[in-house]
Amino acid sequence: MSYFKNFIAGEWRPSVEERWFKDVNPADTRDVLGFFPDSSEEDVGEAVDAAREAFNGWAATPPSERGRILLRAALFLEEQVEELVKLLSREEGKTLAESRIEVLRTVEIFKFFAGAGHRLKGETIPSMRRGVFIYTCREPLGVVGVITPWNFPIAIPAWKITPALVCGNTVVFKPSSLTPMIAQKMVEALERAGLPKGVLNLVHGGAEVGRSLVASRLDAISFTGSHEVGSEIYKRLAETGRMIRYQMEMGGKNPFVVMADADLDRAVTLAAKSAFGLTGQACTAASRILVEEEAFDVFLRKFVDAASKIRVGNPLKGEVDMGPAASEQQLEKDLKYVEIGKQEGAKLVCGGEKLMGGDYDYGYFMAPTVFTDVTKDMRIAQEEIFGPVACVMQFKGLDEAIELANSVEYGLCAGICTSSLAKALEFASRVEAGVVKINDMTVGIELQVPFGGFKKSSSMTFKEQGDAALEFYTKLKSVYVIP
Repeated sequence: MSYFKNFIAGEWRPSVEERWFKDVNPADTRDVLGFFPDSSEEDVGEAVDAAREAFNGWAATPPSERGRILLRAALFLEEQVEELVKLLSREEGKTLAESRIEVLRTVEIFKFFAGAGHRLKGETIPSMRRGVFIYTCREPLGVVGVITPWNFPIAIPAWKITPALVCGNTVVFKPSSLTPMIAQKMVEALERAGLPKGVLNLVHGGAEVGRSLVASRLDAISFTGSHEVGSEIYKRLAETGRMIRYQMEMGGKNPFVVMADADLDRAVTLAAKSAFGLTGQACTAASRILVEEEAFDVFLRKFVDAASKIRVGNPLKGEVDMGPAASEQQLEKDLKYVEIGKQEGAKLVCGGEKLMGGDYDYGYFMAPTVFTDVTKDMRIAQEEIFGPVACVMQFKGLDEAIELANSVEYGLCAGICTSSLAKALEFASRVEAGVVKINDMTVGIELQVPFGGFKKSSSMTFKEQGDAALEFYTKLKSVYVIP
């Protein structure tokens, strides 16, 4: 059995306390990928110290040179696409098609930010005085802590770490303990590409590592995960009195609105992909399907039929449409919410059970689940489940649709399916969401476009992805020059 290490100061080293955790395949728990360090506060301290020591040299490196290292890493990742696709499906449970999309997207993220070194520009500003020249320039923040989730375990680290590096920051990276190996492969590509020692440090582990990183001497922190954990990080930062820069993306309870004038077959396909794609384990997944009353009965029948035909299974064994929950804990949470929905009076019309028998007995499999008779105040309509559970709800007219869409505390993504451009644009204008999809599935975002939510979905400080990411990872300096 393989034992893996942390990457600190350019070296692969075990945890100081020699503790380990097991990385297993959620589709077949007999398949153990390896053991990874269950790191300590001391390991985090060493990583932060290494990043601090490497900062000045890396910050002084020309941005274009920093970008060339990212490009070389992109090419190394591109050489390993087939291996990484299979590894991602094995470690996280995505279908092979879903894993391929994520891996290829990761390569493109590296390439996009490799070119960002040429876009780190300031501006000249006319002075109100004669003989005064004023300009602005961007400088790196310092040491950045990056904490990422398991659901996009290589793409999310890529879209945080690559802009941080190209902007001249050094990084301490804590990936999810459910998906450590795919994260390690990304770090290995950067090491191979010639990233200087200490510029990127990888520390494996669980909650202790996260808490220690938040409490350490960072200049910024970027987090993606649950609202509960994000709120705790926010609280801990406030208690320390350190006014460091922070960025948090914290889930969603996303609506997908179907107007009566929509092409219903298309709407069913988009809704099913939005609700059950990636096993519902995407922050942009649509867990609330809102349907105009005139189309409700026909849509529901077609949607339930589509859900019942989804092939669930081990992604590495034949053609499947949906893989397992990523962990036993996540499966238990999904099933708990099914029981909550029943107790609240919602009607279970499809799925809702753990799948048993044959290969299912060795993994965390659940049938795609559909509820109707759901009211907006029910917990299954308000709380993020993060599994393949969809609530189909009825509304009258666009105003009520928007009211329902906005009736939750989250505001990440919202979708609408309609043949009316006027309705689509009014929905986009009035819905409380950072991302709006019109006649498209809610899952899937483009890497060059700013990404982030409203309300409890985000700290609403800085956007991720695209050139907007460069705003978070740099500080702006204004310079006055009198010759």
